[in-house]
Amino acid sequence: MVTAGGSAYFDTVAEELTPLAAEFPGTKVVVRAGAYLAHDDGFYRGISPLARTTGATPLRSAMHGWARVVSHPEPQLALLDAGKRDLPFDEGLPEPQLVRRAGVVDGEESVGGALVGGSSVGGSPGSELTGSDVTGSGLAGAEVTALNDQHTFLRAAGEAAPIGAVVRLGLSHPCTAFDKWSLIPVVDDADAEHPRVVGLVRTWF
Repeated sequence: MVTAGGSAYFDTVAEELTPLAAEFPGTKVVVRAGAYLAHDDGFYRGISPLARTTGATPLRSAMHGWARVVSHPEPQLALLDAGKRDLPFDEGLPEPQLVRRAGVVDGEESVGGALVGGSSVGGSPGSELTGSDVTGSGLAGAEVTALNDQHTFLRAAGEAAPIGAVVRLGLSHPCTAFDKWSLIPVVDDADAEHPRVVGLVRTWF
């Protein structure tokens, strides 16, 4: 067996090692699992060969975090209920992408602080996330400026997202998300108005 990794050049690894399998019968070439499995909205978006894919539908990250606004200590600062224990931060801070106003999941208030494959807020397989439409309103010019153990600091250019709103966060370096979550919800459509949780993925990192 010949194995190598590197999410920034996994395509090159495959191209260079594959001839070995033909040259030495019985040789198995294995590209190690890595960030390329989920892609991201930060570090690997800039360097991965997946980012160079051309076509009508570019490849996108398959993993996001969702967190609820729980406090407004300042007019333009919102604190979200997810932090370093929930989200990767070693290769860049999360990127605010979308905001959903407070909704319900099967009659219960939706939960924040969740990591999902695709995008969602949580819930059980088959549940529907209801509430207002997913929109970028309130996020123009917004950025995550810091994380502590339990919270994300979201600084807005204008008025901060309201308390109870749920923010979708793009992640950087998904490997350090996998090591925080042993069970990840999967949704059917990351951009749907009402994403549905359709399964769960267990990780062994």
